[in-house]
Amino acid sequence: MALVHECLERWYRRPETGITFGLQRIQYFIDQSYPNRTWDDDQLRDWHLATAMMRGYANCYPEEDFQVVALEKVFDGRIINPATGMSSRSFTMSGKVDGIVRMGDEYYLLEHKTASLIDSSYLERLWTDFQITLYAWYVRETLGIPVVGIIYNMLSKAKLQQGKGETEAEFEARRAELLAKSKTGKTTAKRKLPESDEDFQERLAAKYAEPGGSQTQMFHRETLYISRDRYTVLQTELWELTQAFPEARRRGYFYQNTAFCFRFRSPCAYYPICSSDNNPNVIDNLYQVAAPHRGIEQHGC
Repeated sequence: MALVHECLERWYRRPETGITFGLQRIQYFIDQSYPNRTWDDDQLRDWHLATAMMRGYANCYPEEDFQVVALEKVFDGRIINPATGMSSRSFTMSGKVDGIVRMGDEYYLLEHKTASLIDSSYLERLWTDFQITLYAWYVRETLGIPVVGIIYNMLSKAKLQQGKGETEAEFEARRAELLAKSKTGKTTAKRKLPESDEDFQERLAAKYAEPGGSQTQMFHRETLYISRDRYTVLQTELWELTQAFPEARRRGYFYQNTAFCFRFRSPCAYYPICSSDNNPNVIDNLYQVAAPHRGIEQHGC
């Protein structure tokens, strides 16, 4: 959830005024982000999740064992051919990291992740995170901060749903069924009313506060240390990508990397386009043209 990332940034930028005031500021931001939640079910669902997640996060991590050095830090750097030491004449690398923190004498990137499920399978794949590991290298090289690893700060999305209650017709149907089974011809059944926002927040709070293994599942941190050899491999792979891209553009053909279609248990944002074989109706109805992310920025040769 993009909003939760913004909330975390605001959380770590908060003044030294205590958890309660910090949460009040976060709650105000969440409330302002979902102004139509009283009638828009999607906004109400996201409001509930963001509210419960941030409250649970503050309770889980009331104090930190690291010091925040920078948040949403932008960098720009050259792309180097590892074999020759020469810079690319066509591309540079630009990016932005969630955070840079210091524990003792060591520096780490702080990478926020929201996931539907944090399990062993999810954790085992963290080392394949090409982008953030590459970012760690560029933070070292361009900002002079000797990053030794990445702290993955993971927040799980609770799967609880707010009770919708029964319509009058649904209640009458259930009541009639109970009466048909009753030997006395009577029933004490009452219509199930929608779950209030307050009651649902209590259920969500209980979920995010579950002790032991359950809490580890809802909030978890994993530290990944990066070796010099790993940095070398990534630089080589990045250089190869810069060489393949112009050729693919010249030929007008980019291969589909289908291994990433469902990498995070949900379809890639562009899956509908690929699976429809670039159907123009799909493109026109589901997408809009916007400026690209500056992950790799091309310059004139």
